[in-house]
Amino acid sequence: MDNAALATSPARPATGRRQTWTRMDPQQLIFLVILGGALLLFISEKLRVDLVAMLALMALALTGILDAKEALAGFASEPAIIVAGVFVLSAGLSSTGVTDRIGAMIGRAAGGSEWRAIAVTIPTVALLASVSHHLMVTAMMLPIMLRLARDKNLPASRLLMPMSLAASLGTTLTLFSAPAFLLASDLLERNGGEGLHIFSITPIGATLVLVGMACMLLGRWLLPKRTGGGGDSDYLRLDHYYTELLIEADSPWIGRSYAEFQKRFARRLDIVDWLRHGVRRRGREPGQPLQAGDVLLVRTSPDEIASIKDEPGVALHSVARYGEARRDGRESELLGEEQIVQAVVASDSEFVGRSVGEIDFARTLGVVLVGLWRRDGWFRGELANVELREGDLLVLWGRQQNLAALAGNRAFLMLVPFTGAPRLRSKAGMAIGVMLTTVFLAATELLPAQIAFLLGAVGMVLLRCVDIERAYREIDVRIFVMIAGVIPLGAAMQKTGTAQLFADQVLRVAADWSPLAVLLVMFWAAALLTQILSDAATTVLLAPVAFAVATALGLPPAPFVVCIALGAVASFLTPIGHHGNLLILGPGQYTFGDFLKVGLPMTVGISLASAWLARWLWLGGPLWP
Repeated sequence: MDNAALATSPARPATGRRQTWTRMDPQQLIFLVILGGALLLFISEKLRVDLVAMLALMALALTGILDAKEALAGFASEPAIIVAGVFVLSAGLSSTGVTDRIGAMIGRAAGGSEWRAIAVTIPTVALLASVSHHLMVTAMMLPIMLRLARDKNLPASRLLMPMSLAASLGTTLTLFSAPAFLLASDLLERNGGEGLHIFSITPIGATLVLVGMACMLLGRWLLPKRTGGGGDSDYLRLDHYYTELLIEADSPWIGRSYAEFQKRFARRLDIVDWLRHGVRRRGREPGQPLQAGDVLLVRTSPDEIASIKDEPGVALHSVARYGEARRDGRESELLGEEQIVQAVVASDSEFVGRSVGEIDFARTLGVVLVGLWRRDGWFRGELANVELREGDLLVLWGRQQNLAALAGNRAFLMLVPFTGAPRLRSKAGMAIGVMLTTVFLAATELLPAQIAFLLGAVGMVLLRCVDIERAYREIDVRIFVMIAGVIPLGAAMQKTGTAQLFADQVLRVAADWSPLAVLLVMFWAAALLTQILSDAATTVLLAPVAFAVATALGLPPAPFVVCIALGAVASFLTPIGHHGNLLILGPGQYTFGDFLKVGLPMTVGISLASAWLARWLWLGGPLWP
C-alpha cells in the first residue's frame, strides 16, 4: 500500500476483517528482517547509529522496497534541515555568551534553598531548551549547578536530575526543539494531512513542564542526597584559572575608575590583585583611576581567557610582554599559528619548586604561561613569583611548532587542547535577534519552517555571531545522517503495509477502548521503546502504526502520532533513555534505581497529561475532568 492510498483509504470499522501475521507478503517479510537487523544493531551499539541508519537505507533500496528517490528523500526532508539549522543557531547563542549569561542568571536567582533552586531552574532551563539543543543546555548547566550546590552546601544530586528533566521537557515546548516532533509532523504531511505548526504542541509542553516541576518539588524526598562526583578536577575548576590582564598604552580604560572596570567585567572574572609598576596597590578605592601598564591578577574561566583578545585595550599580560616580539618590523607570530594548550606539571618535573619568573617559559621553552590552576590555594601578587607544584595545570600560549616540541618534555604529564572558546559578546544582541526572527518567520508561516531555519543559520554566520568553521563543527552529523536514514524506514513501513499489520494487532485488543486509553497505549509503547532507541528512531518506527490505528478508528491521526513523539521524548524511566541523563549520571552519583524511583511516577503523570491534552486539542475532549 503506498502513502497516497493509505492517506485516502476510508476508515475501516474496528470489527472488520483484518490482516493476520500468517498472510504477510514477501515484501513485508523482507522489511521485517531489515527492521529486526537494524534494531539489533541499534540496541547492541556495535556500530554507530548513523551508520546503522545508512545500512538500513541501502538495504531498503537494494531489495527494491524503496526506489532511489524514496530512499534518499530523508536528506532533503524538513526535519533534517531544521535540525541542522538549530545546531548552528545554538552555536550562535553559545559563542556570543547568551546561554552563559542565562545560566549565570539562573544560578543567582536560585538562592540558597533547595526548593527555590528547583523552582527557578526547571522553567528557565526548559525555556532555554525550547530554542536550543537540550544536550548543549544540559552540558552548559552542569558546572553551574555543581558550583551552586557547592557554594550553597546543597546535595548536587538534588539539583542535577531536575535540571536534566527540565532540559528534556523543554523540547516539548516547540516543534523544532526535538527531532521526534519534526518527524511526526513530516509523517502527517507525507500522508496528505496537515502538519504540525511550530507551537502546536506548546500547550502540552507547558503543562508537562508544570507537571515536572510539581513532581520534583512535592516528591523531593525521592531524590537521593549525594554531594556529587567529578569534583573540581572535572567541572569546578573552570572558574579557578588565574591569569594577568594588562591595561595597554592606548586602552580606553586609562583614566577610568577601578569600579567601572569591575562593573564592566562583573560575573566574568574576579579581581584578586592590582599591580602598578610591579607593586601591589594596598588601598584599592573604587574611584581610583586605572593607568597604562597596570596589571590585574584575576580568576576566571577558560572561555574568558580565550575572549580577552576581543576586549579593546585589555590584553593577557604575558602575551603582551613576550608574545609580541617583532622581527624586521614585522610580527614574528603569524596569525593562525598561535594555539593555547593545557599542561600538567609532573611529580618529578624539573620545574617543581621553581617560580614562573625563574623558569622563563618564553626563553627556555618558546611558549608563554597565560594561566594557572591549582586545586588548593589562593594567589596574590604576580604570577611570576608563584612557585610551581606537582599537579599544577598550566595554560600555555605559543606557536604550533613550539607546542609540538613541548609535548615530548618529561616535565609535563600531558599536553591537551585548551577547553576555552572565545565569546563574541558584542554580537549577543544580533544573535538573539536572529533567533527571534527565525522563530517568528516559522511560526507565522511567512516562510516554510525549513527555509526559515536555514536562513537563520546563514544569518548567524553572515553577522559573524559564529564563525563558519565552528558552525560546521557544531552540526552533529550523526544526528543529521541518522534522521535522514531512519525516515525511509517509516516510509517503507507504510508502503509495505507493515504499519497496518501492527495496527491490526493493536486493534484486536483495543478496538473497544476509549480514545484516551488508546492514546495512553501509544505513549507508553514509545516510552518503553525509547529506552533502547533514540527518540527519533522510536518515532519513525511507531508513528506509522499510530497513524494506521487512528485511520482504522475513524479518528484524526495527529493526537495519536503526537503521543508517540511525546512518549519518545518525555519518558524518564532509566538513565539510558536520554543522553542528558547520561551526562549527569556520574557527577550526581546516581544509580539506575534512582531514575526508576523518581521517573516512574513522574512518567505516569506526564503520560496522563499528554493523552488528556492531546484528546482535548485534536479530538474535542473535555479540558477538565
